[in-house]
Amino acid sequence: MLSWLRDRRRARSTGSPPARWDHYLDGNVALARGLTPARRAELLARTQDLVAQAEWVGCGGLEVTEEMVVTIAAQASLLVLGRPEPDLYADVSSVLVYPSTLRKPSRPLGLFEQPRAPVEDGATVIGEAMLRGPVVLAWDAVVAGGRPGARGNVVLHEFAHKLDMATGQIDGAPPLPTRHEAARWAAVCGATYARHQEAVAAGVPTVLGDYAATNPAEFFAVATERYFLAPAALAAAHPGLAAIFDDYYRAERRPVELTVIDHPDGFSVERRAPARA
Repeated sequence: MLSWLRDRRRARSTGSPPARWDHYLDGNVALARGLTPARRAELLARTQDLVAQAEWVGCGGLEVTEEMVVTIAAQASLLVLGRPEPDLYADVSSVLVYPSTLRKPSRPLGLFEQPRAPVEDGATVIGEAMLRGPVVLAWDAVVAGGRPGARGNVVLHEFAHKLDMATGQIDGAPPLPTRHEAARWAAVCGATYARHQEAVAAGVPTVLGDYAATNPAEFFAVATERYFLAPAALAAAHPGLAAIFDDYYRAERRPVELTVIDHPDGFSVERRAPARA
């Protein structure tokens, strides 16, 4: 095991992350720059937990470094800031990091693993999350998603899937504390998803893009990206959806918006580009 990771696991309960982690956040996690000092401290603590919890594996000849692991874990931890549940990423046992876009199939599915959407053999992907399986990420896509003005973020996308999977299902509905909230989520997301599918089928440009019409799970993941990277654009197009995301993602603790992409389809996964699985 890498020495720095072994040390982090030893210090998980009582230690503080090294000062150099702040440097990693400043350089690779633009969304962290707008956090208050208290929220940034929480982000570092959540990051430390995820770093220690998961197995981090370099693939395709890539040697995983501390900076890579902290960058990924910090971006993922943005989704759970302020939430009281301690185990939202309990399903994240390992993270496989490739240098760049990878081609499917990378390996056969395990007996209990389930993809959210069919991926054609030979298709290229920049990220993938499996129920009861690993998260797979392309490092160059991780770096691109962490920059100011990023058009998408593969870590937010795939870890939104892991939040979804915390219920044991893959349906675009993460765990919610009350029946009322679950019913509200189903009603708002269901109606918004249906309208979005109709718009895509009609060839109408959309804020969320064509890929969000694949299924409810992909709708949730793409909408999560949009919510964090350009919340004003999402709220203008889908105010009801933005409102329930405000509640779920604890809007008062959410990083400030760094940019708004004016192009209505700015966050879609284009057919000619590697897809988010």
